[in-house]
Amino acid sequence: MMSNWRTMTDCTRSTVPRWAALLSAALMAFFAIGSPSAATPDLVGHAAPDFALPAVVGSNVRLSEYRGQPVILSFWSSQCSICIKQLAALDKLYCTYRSAGLVVLGVSVDDNLTRAEQFARARTASFPMLLDGPKNVSRSFVIDRLPTIVLIDRAGVVRYIRSDNGADERSYVVQIRTLLDDKLALP
Repeated sequence: MMSNWRTMTDCTRSTVPRWAALLSAALMAFFAIGSPSAATPDLVGHAAPDFALPAVVGSNVRLSEYRGQPVILSFWSSQCSICIKQLAALDKLYCTYRSAGLVVLGVSVDDNLTRAEQFARARTASFPMLLDGPKNVSRSFVIDRLPTIVLIDRAGVVRYIRSDNGADERSYVVQIRTLLDDKLALP
């Protein structure tokens, strides 16, 4: 009489390659999507592109004016629900670390500048909210997902780029403290 049960070795031979292929695909997807610098590996370790953008409240802001201070750029949109959480988390971190020299700049990539301005005014962020209408800044930083944060060290070098849905302030603390602990090398 023939059994309908396969032996363990039969199962192992047929499923191992399938599981290995699935695991390999999952790991490749994770590192392509979830990696802090997957979208812009060429920018990390290089000087951050300088820019000047109008602020929702106040005058224009130029990135190079903050040389000597660690800077977080947060690219957001008024239609991105995760961006709202990230901006709130960054606001808490900014309030905690601004006395240590941390600078946070929110950069809108909205097509509709009126909506972006209304969104920014409705949020009581403690840091400047900037409008990148023509998207020149977001293009220079190669922003392809929202929300995205870019961490720039005191020398103006991009140290981290993170595009993800994990808008949790704890996930940023280690990188922020590293940037704050780095001292600018004097020539």
